[in-house]
Amino acid sequence: MTPEILESYTWPPSTDALAARAGLDPRSIVRFDGNVAAAPPASARPAALARALADVNEYDRGRYLALREAIARHHDVDLDQVSLGAGSDEFIILLARLFAEGGTIATVPAFSYSMYRYAALMAGATLIDDPHRADLVFVCRPNNPTGEMCEIPDVPGQIVVDEAYAQYAGVDALDRIDDGVIILRTFSKAFGLAGARVGYALATPELMAAITSRQAPLGISSLSAALALAALSTPLDLSAVLKERDRLTEELIALGLSPVPSFANFLFIPMDDPEKLVDQLLRFGAVTRAYPGGLRVSVRDEIDNNFLLDALRSVLLDAPPPAQYLRYERNTAETLLSVRLRVPGEGRVLVSTGAGFYDHMLQQLAFHAGMDLRLEGVGDLETGNHHTVEDMMRTFGEALDLALGDRKGLARYGEARVPMDESLAHAVVDLSGRATANISITPDEGMVAHAFESLAQTARITLHVSASGTNPHHVSEAAFKAVGRAMAQALTKSGDLVRSTKGSL
Repeated sequence: MTPEILESYTWPPSTDALAARAGLDPRSIVRFDGNVAAAPPASARPAALARALADVNEYDRGRYLALREAIARHHDVDLDQVSLGAGSDEFIILLARLFAEGGTIATVPAFSYSMYRYAALMAGATLIDDPHRADLVFVCRPNNPTGEMCEIPDVPGQIVVDEAYAQYAGVDALDRIDDGVIILRTFSKAFGLAGARVGYALATPELMAAITSRQAPLGISSLSAALALAALSTPLDLSAVLKERDRLTEELIALGLSPVPSFANFLFIPMDDPEKLVDQLLRFGAVTRAYPGGLRVSVRDEIDNNFLLDALRSVLLDAPPPAQYLRYERNTAETLLSVRLRVPGEGRVLVSTGAGFYDHMLQQLAFHAGMDLRLEGVGDLETGNHHTVEDMMRTFGEALDLALGDRKGLARYGEARVPMDESLAHAVVDLSGRATANISITPDEGMVAHAFESLAQTARITLHVSASGTNPHHVSEAAFKAVGRAMAQALTKSGDLVRSTKGSL
């Protein structure tokens, strides 16, 4: 007999599909529809997976004991009160079958996470409005999609509090575990590991025994467990996203919108026709999500949030379209780096890799070149700064090469001399499409010459730099500023002519 086909969970379209629909490069798509972190955590480096990869041919006989112990310590509960699963969703489905198969399920608030409804369908349960009459009550706290903080009702049925966004609220229901409440948590949101699919449940030992007896022996992978353990071992700082949430709220209100006060990392904006606005924003590459009666947008970082705000201004106020940033990532065994680059820009620059001196140097180059650059990531600085600095410059160069495109209309050549106290630097740039570097830095801070060589190779430019003096810091800074100012000349655009008799670079 063929089993009945149930209504299945519908995922949003892929980034490539959305880009094709909008006629855009996939790299220009910014997703505000997933409620996930704007970037992976610093702990999500290949090194975190090294041990797990070395043992990937084996099962973890301890059922990821180290991770379960770390979660137990994190929440001050006993080990037999913790269970791991493939995100919170695994537990939502399992608990619906355990407590309400063929019975009734209610959600608090009633307008909440759609997965509860799918879990009810899979359990053959009926969704009802009154939580006091339900066998199982899911409490989404803070609520998705509205971001509201609701009260936990006093009901006779089994209560499950889904705290996917609790870290953003600073409020939890952990003190209710001894009362028989089941708590669900995830590494997908605040910890930035949505792709790893790791969640966990917290409950009394008796309830947890019933839950784990119905789980597969190993519901997550050893690689996911390693990433989760590394994330949990790193202090969680959400101050930036909370600050951006408040700023984004104020800016949306200034646009005449009325976002619901949020305790999560997203905002819900009530409106009559959200689908129309979703389509209008997609034209610029901003992906948002429509719900009955409103639009939900994730809070990302300042650059992405400004992009969304500019897109909204363009739609609502007929303002100019938002500035487009080229987005690029480079992940190696030693580094994890992401770039957002706009050429030309307004000199808004942030470089943060942990290689302090060279972060500052690249900031100088990009600022004096008139670019908007945000380059962030981590590297294996415990082995020295060689890998981080090299990959930082290579990543910047690869992004710049993509941003330059066919290089039509660019002046192509640039030259600058920059003094810094006793030091003097001379730089000549040719956006030739050919990678050549002739660098003379005396004295060299350590990796300045190699940094410029890495840039020239990946940006496909010809770069001549000479700098001398007595203070290595001054010599280096003068050199980076000179390259930036020469680059600004070379990037000057006029018409569509390729500055080469060959017709191409």
